[in-house]
Amino acid sequence: MDFAEHPAQPRRDRGPGQVGAARPRVSEHLARVRRAVREFLATQPGTSVDVAVSGGADSLALTDAAHCSGRRVRVLIVDHGLQEGSRKIAEDAARQARALGADDAEILTVDVAGPGGPEAAARRARYAALREAADGLVLLGHTRDDQAETVLLGLGRGSGPRSIAGMKPFDPPWGRPLLDVPRAATRAACAALGVEPWEDPHNTDTRFTRVRLRNEVLPLLEEVLSGGVAAALARTAAQLREDVETLDTLATRFGADEPTLDARELAEVPAALRRRVIRRWLLDGGACDLTDAHLRSVDDLIGNWRGQGGVWLPGSLVVERTHGRLAMNRRELTRGD
Repeated sequence: MDFAEHPAQPRRDRGPGQVGAARPRVSEHLARVRRAVREFLATQPGTSVDVAVSGGADSLALTDAAHCSGRRVRVLIVDHGLQEGSRKIAEDAARQARALGADDAEILTVDVAGPGGPEAAARRARYAALREAADGLVLLGHTRDDQAETVLLGLGRGSGPRSIAGMKPFDPPWGRPLLDVPRAATRAACAALGVEPWEDPHNTDTRFTRVRLRNEVLPLLEEVLSGGVAAALARTAAQLREDVETLDTLATRFGADEPTLDARELAEVPAALRRRVIRRWLLDGGACDLTDAHLRSVDDLIGNWRGQGGVWLPGSLVVERTHGRLAMNRRELTRGD
């Protein structure tokens, strides 16, 4: 047992560094969480921070660590309304967050609807609500295990290197300081704090793909490969993220900010770099929900040009090649198309 004999319990009247404050010995795991958050926030300006809180171990440990960094902390709690008693769950999370040192707590009520199933719809609603309420940086409690699950999902769906690169530690307004911290550490940190996290029943519902990855696939991989799989997947994500960011930077040297693209010039560019130029050009032109298949089809107008017709994209957009240049226009499909 590596918990402290006297669990550390942050309080408003016992802030870090306060003269005469009690200094109980903290557990190794609690110290690890606090150190990760402190080091992350040292790279960010400001004196306050928002923390997205669900009431689970990750977000509660994150709240404590944000408070111990010396920042003013406001927690944002999203009530999805998907479970009976969800409002009370949100209020309990707010109460726990305040006990851990949060200066303010705000409950955001959302309507979960739209395509992609309840998991995707809830995620969209949650991020939209957090973004709207954000006052600068918003810390999210994603851990190394969440990163590993994200990488596996990307691999299984063939989503390409951008997806396999996983979540970024800093992707404004989102900050993820715990991506190198295992989920077990946040649970142990809460135990050291004497806090009982809320266990979301959806986290054991096998209808959700991520739940099965977490509870079935990753444990099996850990057994077969003798452990260390989550950490290895997270390292893979970090390595790929560096490659993706490098290629994205190189792509800015080409004329993707023009209304049209010079197909002849881009034909001499390596395909991996060319597709990044295309992606940025499409996004800047209003395209959305782009898939790898979309990018490759548009890329074929450059690298595999044989006089083919235009490529249709979501939102009634079509990309066509005319006189050696690519142009993107908005059109409505007709019966003859």
